[in-house]
Amino acid sequence: MEKIKKIKKVKTIREKKRSRKKALIVTASVAILIGFFFIILAIINAAGYISILKYVETFDKVVYANPQLVPTLEDDGFYSFTKDEEFKVLQLTDIHLGAGAFSFSKDKKALNAVAAMITYEKPDLVIFTGDVVYPVPPQAGTGDNLKGATLIANLMEELEVYWTITFGNHDTESYSKYNREQISEFYEKEEFNYCLFQRGPEDVDGYGNSLIKIRRTNGLISQALFTIDSQAYVPGSFLGLDWKYDNIHQNQVEWYEERVLALNSENTSLVSTMVLSNPEDFTTVKSLMFFHIPLVEMLDAYNEFKDNNFQNTTDVKYWYGSIHEKDPGIYSGDGEDEMFEKIVEIGSTKGMFWGHDHINNLSIEYKGVRMTYGKSIDYLAYAGISKLGMQRGCTVIKIDGNGNAVWNDENYYQDKYESKYPKEKVTMQWETDEIVVAEE
Repeated sequence: MEKIKKIKKVKTIREKKRSRKKALIVTASVAILIGFFFIILAIINAAGYISILKYVETFDKVVYANPQLVPTLEDDGFYSFTKDEEFKVLQLTDIHLGAGAFSFSKDKKALNAVAAMITYEKPDLVIFTGDVVYPVPPQAGTGDNLKGATLIANLMEELEVYWTITFGNHDTESYSKYNREQISEFYEKEEFNYCLFQRGPEDVDGYGNSLIKIRRTNGLISQALFTIDSQAYVPGSFLGLDWKYDNIHQNQVEWYEERVLALNSENTSLVSTMVLSNPEDFTTVKSLMFFHIPLVEMLDAYNEFKDNNFQNTTDVKYWYGSIHEKDPGIYSGDGEDEMFEKIVEIGSTKGMFWGHDHINNLSIEYKGVRMTYGKSIDYLAYAGISKLGMQRGCTVIKIDGNGNAVWNDENYYQDKYESKYPKEKVTMQWETDEIVVAEE
């Protein structure tokens, strides 16, 4: 049987023109709609940003019971505070200010929370341990990370409280408008009278590797507060979507060791000229360390504790809190670094503080070094987190005249933290059911 051949219809020149015209109309319509969307977004961003800047201006100065401590910039380039009595540090982490059209309402809640806790605690120093800014366009509506940085800097100027910051992985995303160097230059502006951020030595990787000294009136250093850039993502990571985080680099570890030894040398020289009942308290300077991404030793300690049925071991001592992030629970650097080993070897740093994992608040001691998650502020990054309340708060650190430090976390929704604007209603329960419980 003879096959019937299909005859392909050939479009006439007029039909081809009509098809092209339709395609052009559709393409132009889509382009106009997209353009219109971005114009509206830009207008909302501009108007909303002006509004939230005015919102920041409504917060009142923190009133201290005693004269506020004023830091001194010493000859070695580091700041110091002088106090024989208790010195209070407030750790705040993962504020996640989007500063864009999609996040302004949540940004206001975050700023309200930050102001309420600082106003009540009246700290001598606030340390933000990373991810103050969250310039992720689909959630924030902008990639301009300078706007979020401006909000926190302006707020601290309104409160008139001294502060510094360590960078997190979100503060300067690869796709955000400004990089770490540019944001560092911004924080170092003279107009920010209360910002003590220093970018650190040029020959050490990262920005914000620095320290702040607490001295007694006799000149002895009772405590040193180290801030370290824990970097962001591993080299080659595509926009951080693989969740592989970098580690503290070796030259940062070496810088830390050099600074501790220099502090020890200074104190030892001073001790030799004094008559003290406790000289051994000062020959090795006590220190605390603040950064964003947890060390892998936090995961090691937690796993050892968990494997021992949540009971202390020879190397692990439980203090408080729990892990609620999904497996592995602790998102530390992807590789290895020598910071923890160096800390144990030198014997100066007895406490480390970080953020990064927003619904973890574990504080656990490992090989004599206590590691602590700060409570997060985040209303934006995690889906549904704005409606949860157990994880939101701060860490209060009190350092006595001999440099001995004690600390605990505090929940924002306590009545004592009276906020200028009404607090939102939240569910006071953890997102997951795993709660760490250890016997005393």
